[in-house]
Amino acid sequence: MRSILFALMPVVLAAAPAADDSFVIKGATVHSMAGPEIQNGSVIVRNGKIIGVGKNLSVPKDLKVIDGKGMHVYPGMVDAATEVGLIEVNSVRETQDLAEIGKFNPQLVALTAVNPSSEHIPVTRFNGITTVATMPEGQLIGGHVSLMHLDGWTTDEMGLKPRAGLHMRMPTIQSGRGGFAGSDGDPGSGGAGRSSFAESKRTFDKEMAEVNEFFESARRYKQAKDTKPADFKPDLKLEAMLPVLEGKEPIMVTAIREREIREAIAFSDKQKVKIILCDAPEAYKVIQEIKSHNIPVILGPMLSLPLNEDSPYDESYSTPADLQKAGILFSLGTLSGKANLASRNLPYQAGQAVAFGLPHDDAMKAITKNAAEIWGVSDQIGTIEEGKWADLMMTDGDPLEAQTQIRKLFIKGKPVDLSNKQKDLYKKYLNRP
Repeated sequence: MRSILFALMPVVLAAAPAADDSFVIKGATVHSMAGPEIQNGSVIVRNGKIIGVGKNLSVPKDLKVIDGKGMHVYPGMVDAATEVGLIEVNSVRETQDLAEIGKFNPQLVALTAVNPSSEHIPVTRFNGITTVATMPEGQLIGGHVSLMHLDGWTTDEMGLKPRAGLHMRMPTIQSGRGGFAGSDGDPGSGGAGRSSFAESKRTFDKEMAEVNEFFESARRYKQAKDTKPADFKPDLKLEAMLPVLEGKEPIMVTAIREREIREAIAFSDKQKVKIILCDAPEAYKVIQEIKSHNIPVILGPMLSLPLNEDSPYDESYSTPADLQKAGILFSLGTLSGKANLASRNLPYQAGQAVAFGLPHDDAMKAITKNAAEIWGVSDQIGTIEEGKWADLMMTDGDPLEAQTQIRKLFIKGKPVDLSNKQKDLYKKYLNRP
């Protein structure tokens, strides 16, 4: 009897239905971001990975078929720099876990502070964002940026690349020029408390000396570790710097004004480290230098006021097109968790760039393929290709347009619930007597 049962087992297993992360989307317009769009195309997914993309594909009989007629399939969008998961209620300090005390905290990893149950996560993915690079803040070096999927019970499940790179905030020199509404780089701040140029320059020189010394300390630590003296003591902060010094990890440098961008480039040359420019609204003024150094750029929110009162009104809108024309690899990030729901507006940031000269396909690549390339995960996400995670969104139109609805969303091949707190509140008050 036992032998008969064992003989039947393969048949039973073969007849078992496919898992939730295995299916076929058939008859949709597939925008792979790795080639031309495929009309009446199919995407085959098994065990969360894409195993086929194209037209007239042979569909395995054991897979569930999802009718894609009239639908568009895109790779899930990637917010290349945000604080989603690290802050919940802006006015409640206990719900914020953005930064630690001290100027240098490279040992910190953003993913360890993420709240998987954050209400902002379902709100963000409702608009087609499946992956984010969540970043810690800090005075100078805040810690490691973490790439994570927006689905999972734990941070271990969500993590895609927990240590994607360090976040460093470039020391600044206040220009003394009037920013928009009288501020100096912070629209609406009123410019209160601005120091003199001489005082600001002294602070800048002091902080740059501290940064350079910290990097030199890390190099001395590396030399000591390599020689392994008897009195060697591990140091978590300096240990976390080693992948950066070895060129295995980049530094995402927040550099807003032209002077800061140039200083960041000079710093990368001096320290011989790889950098990613972040925010950088004045990147259009330094295009030649950025291109010659082959530095990728993550632009900040474009639906914002100009940096200066005398800046062109379309400064932030047209910069993506300027970078694209120069052949610079760039992406978009929503940056501040203080607006927290801003991450869901990522596709509309890209849409605004299209209105000011950026080709539509390049705008979509900026929030899918390019973001994955910048953060070193292009072998896993960013395009619809065989072997990659099935991070997919099915839409009824162009995802860069506000009226388009995300009909289905998949993260690692698993269907994601599109309900969220805002949608529930909308329904509740819509039906109020």
